[in-house]
Order: sequence, then structure tokens, then C-alpha cells
Amino acid sequence: MNPAQPVATHVAVCDGRILAVGGADDMRRWTAAAPIDTLRDKVLMPGLVEGHCHLMEGAMWDAVYVGYYDRRGPDGHLWEGLKTPSDVLARLRDAEQRMTDDHKPLLAWGYDPIFFDDAPLVARDIDAVSATRPIAILHASVHLMNVNTPMLELAGIDGDADVEGIVLGDDGEPTGELQEFAAMFPVYRVIGEGLSIAASESPRAIWNFGRVAQLAGVTTATDLVNDLTPTGNTNLHEATADAKYPIRIVPAFAPQRCPEGGPQRVLDARERNTDKLHYGPVKFIVDGSIQGFTARLRWPGYHNGKPNGLWLIAPSQLVETFLPFHTAGLQMHIHTNGDEATEVVLDAIEKLLEVHPRADHRHTLQHCQMADVAQLTRAQRLGMCVNFFANHVYYWGDAHYTQTMGPDRANRMDAAEIARRMGLPFALHSDAPITQLNPLFTAWCAIKRETSSGRVLGESLRLPVDDALRAVTLGAAFSLGMDHLIGSVEVGKYADFAVLEADPYEVPTDDLRQMPVWGTVLGGEIFRAPT
Repeated sequence: MNPAQPVATHVAVCDGRILAVGGADDMRRWTAAAPIDTLRDKVLMPGLVEGHCHLMEGAMWDAVYVGYYDRRGPDGHLWEGLKTPSDVLARLRDAEQRMTDDHKPLLAWGYDPIFFDDAPLVARDIDAVSATRPIAILHASVHLMNVNTPMLELAGIDGDADVEGIVLGDDGEPTGELQEFAAMFPVYRVIGEGLSIAASESPRAIWNFGRVAQLAGVTTATDLVNDLTPTGNTNLHEATADAKYPIRIVPAFAPQRCPEGGPQRVLDARERNTDKLHYGPVKFIVDGSIQGFTARLRWPGYHNGKPNGLWLIAPSQLVETFLPFHTAGLQMHIHTNGDEATEVVLDAIEKLLEVHPRADHRHTLQHCQMADVAQLTRAQRLGMCVNFFANHVYYWGDAHYTQTMGPDRANRMDAAEIARRMGLPFALHSDAPITQLNPLFTAWCAIKRETSSGRVLGESLRLPVDDALRAVTLGAAFSLGMDHLIGSVEVGKYADFAVLEADPYEVPTDDLRQMPVWGTVLGGEIFRAPT
């Protein structure tokens, strides 16, 4: 990923950084040390960078997986995807029967009713699993949740609740579907850390996350919703200080969840940054999920006539909300799934820069699924980056084509190729645990633009292989303000490499989605992936 030197045969490492790159004779200018030939038959590329994922990936496996697609856990076990609501209830029933504590809630994740022809599960359906044990099922998007009657009662949610996102039936009572965090909050108050998107409170989750990332060739990964609590910060420092911990972590503070302290909370955490722990980013979530029908779309709205989604920050409050973090010199990562959400954020950033100009701020639109050419052009003019959720094309492309947006808009979703043509800095991401953490698969999604059924969405927007690989290395590093440290094999950067069994430029494109990862190198230390 270094345009001045795209290929080399040797690399010298000193003090965890790259000392020299080139041929064997070039190394001798620096050292007489004998070469380490452990990786002589492998292919090294820069350590992969996951610019939008969550430590939650390491915590979710303590709950029951009920997703539509097959998914492999950190222990290597492959969980088969569930194709009907009956399959979901059957797996829940099996898990409930194996529980020994009669009072412990049953928690599940990955549920995705947009794939089912049947009506989505409501509280009385889930009551068939247990009419006494509280049950909560988090959607794959993590923007919605379905619960049973005992959980509604335990959380104090009834027909009198005046909270946007608590779905009521024709009888005026909650159906058990809860949309977005405000509606889910009473349940989280009951279940505590379970299913929480902020998982740094759990050392086990941090270590599970590191294993999952390292298996995919990742050496730097974000936790793009973090509360920066004293316990969580301590856990992150202790885990990353362990020489056996295999990745660098970039936590992003989420003021919507934990507003106390504001920008100073991030600045204080940043003072304790280490080589393997980089505080600094700030995360805001403006709208919801397209497949959950909680994202905000411009006209003509949802293809099936569903009402428009929810504002998680009112558009009139965006400038006021963003301004303290912008003026403090912090970088904002802003979730906008729908194009209406993208539009109001661009408006807000433009106003911020009018009142407080800042060079090289790199505020980043995250997901940005539905942005059109005019919006991407405007983002470039404002000095922004975009991190596209390329995996969405594969996992939900068919649903967007037929149910949420219709063919025209589905064909332009996650238009990284348009960003490439106009020179807008961009990255690609998985949003794990929403989808699998595997940047080479993510690159394949952007290159092929194929849905799970094989439909091609926007063939003219297929990304060249080199640009897709750049987006999951140097592009992601740039979007995190870390391109001076990671993302390419260049002198002075961390000696972080993904170790592959084959050259991604030489294999058939379809092989990228399952490219074998031998292991990683972090700061010059070799981490072999378990076989």
C-alpha cells in the first residue's frame, strides 16, 4: 500500500517499528542480523484495519445466536443460520431448557425478521418459549429488540409508556418490539451488561474480540461505541498491555449514551494513550437501521410504504451537539444510514466549519449507505471521510432491492467507487458484530457487489481490487487519523502485517471472500492463527 514501493521481499523491524523495506541487500545497510525466515513462503500485507466495529463482538457469544446467516464464534464453532421464526423459537427453547437458574433472563442476538415471510415475533410468540422467564432478542442491526411478556413486566413497559419506539398493538398494549435505545433502555436497566453495545466492562469480551479480529488478519480495530468508564478504561489498558493481546484498539466515546464529561472526558483518556490503545474519536448516531425501518430516508421514502424512521438526534440540535467536540479538536464519526440523515449532517458540518474553521478535521460519515453523487461531492468539499458498510450489499442487498428502497436506490447503495472517482477519502467496514469481522470479505463485497442470492447491485460501481484492499488498510487508517502509524508497509510505521497464504492480487476475485489468513504480526511479534 506504499505507492512509492508497492512490492518488497524483506522488512527489518526494530523496537516494534519498520526500520527498512526492500531486498536483502537493503537490510544489510542497517543490520547484520540473520533473517527470520518463518514467513518466507507467505504473503505479507499491511495489518488489516477495521475502522467500524465493536467490542460487543466479543460479548455477544455469551448470548444465543439466532441470526439468519451462518456465523462462527471465537471458539471456532459454526452456528447455523436460522431460516424461519419457528427455527428461532426452537433454538431459544433448547437454550432455555438447558438453563439452571430459573430467574436468569434468556438473551439472544442476531434476529433479522426482514428475511422471514411470516409475521415477526411478538411477545406472545416468545412466551411459548417461557411464560415465566424474561427473554430479550436483539436484532442483527442492534437498533431493535423483541421481548416476551415477562420481560415487558420486569422492565415496567406498558401501554402508558410515553417513549418513542415502543410499538403498540391495536389493543394499545406493547407488542414486544422496541425500536432504538430509548425504547430498549428499560430492558437494559434489567439485564445490565448483557447485549450491551459498550462491552469494555468485560475483560472476557475484550479478549474474545481480540481473538476474532486476529483470526481475520486485523491488527487495529475500533470500538466505535464506548462509555470511557473508569472500569472499562482499566480493562482496556490491562488487556492491551499484555504482550499476548494481538491487536491495537481505538475506542470512540459515545456522548449520547454517557454525556457526562463531554470533550474533556476524551482529552483526559487520550493523555494515557499507548502504542496499543488509541483514544480520541467520538461517535454520534443520527438515525437507525434501513432494514429495521428506523433509518431516515428522503423522498420517496420506504419502498413498501412504511413510515419514515426515527431521529436519534433531532436535526435542529446537531450543530449544538457537535460543536463542543469539533472546537476541542476531536474527530467525529457520525452514523447516517439513510440519505436524509446524511443531508442534515452535511448541513450541520457546513455550519460548524463556518463558525469554527478547522483544517484536516476528517469528520467521517459512517455507513452512509444511501448517499448520492451530490452528497458525496459535498462531503469531499467539506473535508470529510466516508466509511462505507460494504457488507450490507451482500447481507441486505436483496431486502433493500425488494422491500426497503427499491431497485434504483439499492443499485447505488454504498457507492465507494463514486468516492474513489472523485478523490473522497473512504474506508470499508463490517460493523461487527452486525456482520462478520473479516476485512478481506468486506473488500470482496465492494469488488463484486453481489447479494447473497447472486444479484449484482450497481455493476458500474464495482471497486477495483487495489482500491478495495487500500480501503481496509491505509484508507481505514486515514479515516482514524492514524495513517502516519499504520495502514502501509513503510519505514517508521508500526511493524503490523497480515500474513496470508496467497497473494490477494493473483487469486481469483471470488477467493478473496475466504482468503486463508495464516496469522498476523503486531509490532514485529508473530501471532499464528489457530489451525
